[in-house]
Amino acid sequence: METDALLAAIRDGTLTRDVAQMLSAEQLTARNASGTTGLHAAAKYGRLRDLPPEVLQPSSLLLKNDSGYTPLHHAAYGGHLAQLPPHLLSRDSLLARSNSGYTVLHLAAASGHLDQLPTDFLDQDLLLIRTDLGNTLIHETAENGTLDRLPPEFLTDALLAARNVSGETVLHIAALNGHLDQVPAARLTPQALLLKTKAGDTVIHAAAIAGHLDQIPATALVQGNLILTSKTGYTVIHAAAETGQLDRIPREQLTRDLLLTRNDHGDTPLHAAACEGHLDQIPPGLLSAEMLAVRNYDGVTPLVTAIRSGLIGQVPPEFRPKPPGAIARVLTRLGLSRPPF
Repeated sequence: METDALLAAIRDGTLTRDVAQMLSAEQLTARNASGTTGLHAAAKYGRLRDLPPEVLQPSSLLLKNDSGYTPLHHAAYGGHLAQLPPHLLSRDSLLARSNSGYTVLHLAAASGHLDQLPTDFLDQDLLLIRTDLGNTLIHETAENGTLDRLPPEFLTDALLAARNVSGETVLHIAALNGHLDQVPAARLTPQALLLKTKAGDTVIHAAAIAGHLDQIPATALVQGNLILTSKTGYTVIHAAAETGQLDRIPREQLTRDLLLTRNDHGDTPLHAAACEGHLDQIPPGLLSAEMLAVRNYDGVTPLVTAIRSGLIGQVPPEFRPKPPGAIARVLTRLGLSRPPF
């Protein structure tokens, strides 16, 4: 059977187990134009148990296609490592890298299949192995929501503070992807949540930007943390206003002063909320005409921002501008008067 026909039969499920058992090592390791073998396809589609045991050798499982991926890479990503005898999953074989620098372990982490590794295989050194792009194994688990599949003793303060090449800690990655709830609560200390990236974003910034403030302990959402600025002048409270999470801020912290905090452009959280349609998250009695009239450095107020965004409906009726009378409308049409907004 030619290699491409064999790959198609494995992919389509038309290759029976009886026929697969009769395939030779030469047939299963023959490459097509892209360097892919029958072993790659069997690993990708979960057919490794159908192959003759003598074909599954360490050397054949590390054959690389033109992208540098081995059958072990495919098995790891597809969740089929458990189909292989444990003695074939050595430390060296699982650290084989693709052309883009991804090890077999990184693909297992990215797809949530680290739990298919032999018992006690992982250690803290392996969790800090990096791809060529600088992501560690534990960064991959944080990104893909599989931190809770790691032994709890691995989730130490030091590992959670490990950084990728962009300066993001494991906690930043978990916060950006909505997986901080997989981190033991005892690890979400004030010091951990205030770790900063190269851009000056804290873990709380990351959660706010991505819409996951509900995963930050309420005790950390205090005014001092909410007004911390990144290097671009972006605060947590501005991010919360922009992403519609003002209702996640403890009511006692959501004060007038907090809502009037300015960024580098002079915008307040009220400007951000008005732009995105979230002014209705501000508790009754806290919003006022005076606050809606605060100008940024370009002279624009939150009220004007709401009008320009076509979201005037979020402004309480008592603060909306009254429609001009008939005379004012005529003067405006004639160019003798300027509209108030």
